[in-house]
Amino acid sequence: MTDSSLRVLVTGASSGIGAATVRRLRAEGWRVVASARRRTRLEQLAEETGCETVVADQTDPDSVAALVRTVAEGGPLHALVNNAGNAFGLEAVETGDIERWRAMYELNVLGTLRVTQAMLPMLRASGRGDVVTITSTAAHGEYPGGAGYTASKHAERQMVKTLRLELGGEPIRVIEIAPGATETEFSLVRFDGDTEKAAAVYAGYEPLVAEDIADAVAWSVTRPHHVNVDTLVIRPRAQVSNTQTVRSSSPV
Repeated sequence: MTDSSLRVLVTGASSGIGAATVRRLRAEGWRVVASARRRTRLEQLAEETGCETVVADQTDPDSVAALVRTVAEGGPLHALVNNAGNAFGLEAVETGDIERWRAMYELNVLGTLRVTQAMLPMLRASGRGDVVTITSTAAHGEYPGGAGYTASKHAERQMVKTLRLELGGEPIRVIEIAPGATETEFSLVRFDGDTEKAAAVYAGYEPLVAEDIADAVAWSVTRPHHVNVDTLVIRPRAQVSNTQTVRSSSPV
């Protein structure tokens, strides 16, 4: 359904899946509020797509409070896409950096919680709300070195599943989209800007791209509102599990 009266907030919108989702939903006719920490990138996205923008950090309660005020001033809100999140490091449990784990919980779990809590009253008031959360295949399985990230994403997924139960009977859909290997800035952030390590993650096979996930978001929120896409797991064909990706040279 294309309807310019529908309005959505997309977090983590300055790059990758978030930016692709903004572009796709604008193409579908939605009014889009793009939120992220990087002002310059948001301004570029607004110039390109005509979206609204709000600079916000979901780990900061005051910043989220300001985000709520700005979103509320713009009119009804019909959907929230919880996209902001990231991984920091790839370390064994035995040697895991506590502060990296803490940062992932603050962003992936508590940040998602904070924004969801803040936006639920507006979604409820719209009469046809959607809460879409981009988790990860890391929310569905473990892999060596990924415990900090998988733990945070498992927690995020459990929050989503519980919210669906708690909102039963209300006009709000709760949707989880769990991407596998998607070539964005994700690995560059995970490896502290090390381009060689980041590139190696996607070497030897065709990974997903941000537009693949944006397509899934758009499909989910444009189903008739009695249809709820509970969980949609999306992987590149070569990634048969969290621990096995078939590359051109050999399975890994």
